[in-house]
Amino acid sequence: MRASIRAIAAGGEGVGRLEDGCTVFVHRTAPGDEADVELTHRARRWARGRLVRLLRPGEGRREAPCPFYADCGGCTLQHLAEEAQRAARAAIVAEALTRLGGVALAAPPDVIPSPRPWRYRNRMSFLARRAGGGAVLAGLHALGEPYRLVEVDERCLLPEEPVAAAWGRLRRALTADAALLPPGEEVRLSVRGTAAGEVLLLVEGGPAWWDASPLGRASGPWAGVWQRGGEGRVRRLEGGEVEDDLAAETVAVAADAFLQVNRGAAARLYEEVARQVGEVRGQRVVDAYAGVGVLARRLARAGARVTAIEANPRAAAQARRAGGFEVLTGAAERHLPRALPAEVVILNPPRSGCTPAVLEALRRRPPRRVVYVSCDPATLARDLRRLGEAFTVQGVACVDLFPQTAHVETVATLRATSPMARRSSAPLPPHPPAPAPGRPFSGQ
Repeated sequence: MRASIRAIAAGGEGVGRLEDGCTVFVHRTAPGDEADVELTHRARRWARGRLVRLLRPGEGRREAPCPFYADCGGCTLQHLAEEAQRAARAAIVAEALTRLGGVALAAPPDVIPSPRPWRYRNRMSFLARRAGGGAVLAGLHALGEPYRLVEVDERCLLPEEPVAAAWGRLRRALTADAALLPPGEEVRLSVRGTAAGEVLLLVEGGPAWWDASPLGRASGPWAGVWQRGGEGRVRRLEGGEVEDDLAAETVAVAADAFLQVNRGAAARLYEEVARQVGEVRGQRVVDAYAGVGVLARRLARAGARVTAIEANPRAAAQARRAGGFEVLTGAAERHLPRALPAEVVILNPPRSGCTPAVLEALRRRPPRRVVYVSCDPATLARDLRRLGEAFTVQGVACVDLFPQTAHVETVATLRATSPMARRSSAPLPPHPPAPAPGRPFSGQ
């Protein structure tokens, strides 16, 4: 059937209409495409299809450079030029905020580009399992088929060079000796790299009795190897934590640490958050979901009285070692009510968004300004709607943290509508131009 594609959906599929008016979602299509598609699913009001033949290409389309792109589900937008990708992400955010959040934007938000569109990920997770006859499958999930693995080697264009090289070693060790894997189970292999080129390995999965030490030794050298069993406990097999640089802050990194995967774009993200927070000298700032305290450190140096809240004990301990601000270890919903009042609250929750208890605490004791950092436009929109009339949206910007995918990081600034909180409110400073690619983050 013929389909006319008009936009990109949040999952990376092109969305358009069939000739009978039905909405259709088709991966590997682009806005402006006219395509022949084969329907794989049809409901009453929408359908899902597979691209069979491109009849007329859209303006932003290009040939995907990755050798695995035709089948691999790791990327969804390589067939779009970078500028067209950013336009698609901005439209995804605008559509979610308007339709789900009731936030009217005059135009789609700006998207601050990533310094590197390729080789930008400092952490990649691959899958491996035995395939029978001594063979091993190792790679990523197939596009639209989560139970099928696509063989992917170090030619994958997402990981930083040291991470790609380490994956190549690991994959060669596995294909040479299937006994390095547990029988009958799939394992997740996460490779993390530092700015200095050191690499760490986290092995997840396998039965309780299985020891991943031989796999680590056969595929090294590694700065550290960890294993997480089915019970969730992480144990160190060799090496240990190493130091890394994140937005000009020194952080200790283990293989299971949660840090932004795009170090260059992360620096730009923190710059944008600081811009939206504004002048903080002498003000009380709460950094909820603070991680290792990258933002809290910067704001404390700028003269703010900072309270950081972090649920992960190891990340909270690292933030506390940095010094200069208060750190509360535990869930945001537990600590935020007693950390208020504050002039500014920064929220950076997981993909699931904020809990109702966090939003209720903000409604009860509204800070002058809330800066909400979100990796999911839908949950951001939901939370903005739940905050209701207590806040109004003052500004929205995006950071291209995940090039070649439909994912995007959004920073929204909210202003309290109550007269008392609004009294000290100030307009956002002007948005500076995006720094030139490769420009280092000053950290000042």
